[in-house]
Amino acid sequence: MALSSFDIDAPRWDQSTFMGRLKHFFNITDCTTALLSDARLDEAKALVESCRAGSIPPGTTQEQLYYAKKLYDSAFHPDTGDRMNLIGRMSFQVPGGMAITGAMLQFYRTVPAVVFWQWVNQSFNALVNYTNRNAASTITPKQIGVAYFTATSTALATAVGLNLYTKRAPPLVARWVPFAAVAAANCVNIPMMRQQEILSGIAVSDENGNKLGHSTRAAVKGITQVVISRITMAAPGMIILPIIMQRLEKYKFMQRITYLHGPIQVMLVGGFLIFMVPAACSLFPQRCSMAVSKLEPELRDSIRSQYGDAVQCVYFNKGL
Repeated sequence: MALSSFDIDAPRWDQSTFMGRLKHFFNITDCTTALLSDARLDEAKALVESCRAGSIPPGTTQEQLYYAKKLYDSAFHPDTGDRMNLIGRMSFQVPGGMAITGAMLQFYRTVPAVVFWQWVNQSFNALVNYTNRNAASTITPKQIGVAYFTATSTALATAVGLNLYTKRAPPLVARWVPFAAVAAANCVNIPMMRQQEILSGIAVSDENGNKLGHSTRAAVKGITQVVISRITMAAPGMIILPIIMQRLEKYKFMQRITYLHGPIQVMLVGGFLIFMVPAACSLFPQRCSMAVSKLEPELRDSIRSQYGDAVQCVYFNKGL
């Protein structure tokens, strides 16, 4: 294929299938890209923009273009093109998530430890949610503060409440309290951090990218899918790992190395997240679609009056 006609924005893998999306997200959630310097990322962005403009530097190979697009997708926001903060990138989900989740699973017995690690986790989640929002919808510092406070309070109330409630329950039930808190907080944190999209609507366009208006129903659909994806991302590690540790801790060799239980859990969580981060991101297409017939009556009528039956679906970035 002649590079002069190379479409760098065309999906490398079929985004209509789960396996195609899985390959895409394995590519852009590669945690080694989080180690690259801003200068290297800016070089990749410059190459992507040059390719879009039709002026590919001489000697550039197709693999170099693919790698530049991988770095661009992993580090720059799809709506604004701005470089995202390191901690909020999906490529940082494995190292950041494994450290925090491992700590939550290890230090679940006392209320102070539960409070501290749930606060750390919700601070991390709030930054990730803000970074991966649909940037076409603005959010004020006050709304960010309210979202952060509400989600953190929900996580702490769930974790501390269940921690006290499970004092007399089987030990394994107590180990699952962190997951219950994380799931409950995700149901609050993500909608609250993206409340402006729910209140004012999310920008929707036709298949060619022509903006058609704003839809609150599309926003609710996209945010719901993100909540499901985030809970799915955490579930295997936070449900299965406690079962594994419960059994391992019965062995004498594990009882002799209690100081290593924390690092062991961090590494095992990392093993789960290496697969679950891209798998959870792949559950739904990032470029979400919705039938015009399911939009709000006002927007639906506006689209039909302008385009008739030519536009059957609208598209929008649901975020991650």
